[in-house]
Amino acid sequence: MKKPLFRGVCTALVTPFQGDHLNEAMLETLLLRQEEAGVKAVVLSGTTGESATLTKEEKLTLFRTGRKILQKDCLLIAGTGSNNTKASVELSHAAEELGADALLVVTPYYNKATSEGLIAHYTAIADAVNIPVILYNVPSRTGVDVPLPVYRRLSEHPNICGVKEASGSLTKIARIRNECGQDFAVWSGNDDTAVAAMSLGGAGMISVLSNLCPKTAVQMAEAALSGDFAAAGAMQCRLMPLIDALFSTVNPIPIKVAMGLAGFDPGPCRLPLTDLSREQTEHLRQALELTVSSGVAEL
Repeated sequence: MKKPLFRGVCTALVTPFQGDHLNEAMLETLLLRQEEAGVKAVVLSGTTGESATLTKEEKLTLFRTGRKILQKDCLLIAGTGSNNTKASVELSHAAEELGADALLVVTPYYNKATSEGLIAHYTAIADAVNIPVILYNVPSRTGVDVPLPVYRRLSEHPNICGVKEASGSLTKIARIRNECGQDFAVWSGNDDTAVAAMSLGGAGMISVLSNLCPKTAVQMAEAALSGDFAAAGAMQCRLMPLIDALFSTVNPIPIKVAMGLAGFDPGPCRLPLTDLSREQTEHLRQALELTVSSGVAEL
């Protein structure tokens, strides 16, 4: 049986902006903070990183900076998926050349590909590179929920190592684990069900929460992966008010506000994402203050 690409926490990092440009100094600060907290990997240019409104050059800058900062014990995972197979292949090539350790490839959105189209899309990307590919299923964003037979087919590809499963369905995770074998890793893409996913044999979590409190997320994942589900589950429950506040509206709007409240400056989200409402901001502030003051999370 092959080892998963990583076991534990991978942070889907926010992309910091200063005005309309990347804030590379803040990016370095955020990357170093994640590495020092002990996360196993960082995704750059994922959904939380606002990939949909990044230019190709900006994505390459993220990957180049990530490779410069992160050491090999913290993997650099490049978000290279789109609804254009040719463009995804080209970006995946470029990410590999810049030193990415793996790719995170979202299900094509808007096109609503058939099962055969999904298989052809992912196969074209996986055939074109020599680094592992992680599938990314997030039907709330893409309009397509990858069917189990598609997972089964793709799990046979030697370059496809697993999936970030963000459907929110624990039943589906159990079925993927049963159908695709031990060599096909499943990482939770939902912070609110991360421990439950690991109890089903998931390899960890690709997290939004860990932008804000990476050490706490690492502790929770380590407890779950060591089999101490009582401790991990208790941590998950105590974190729920903060997690709920971080998803009070579309990601990454709340997490960027929360990072600002925590003393960092990731800048605003790009349009068409807008600011968090005053009421939601106050709710988020209260949840964050309570979580920290009660000792539930360490920023």
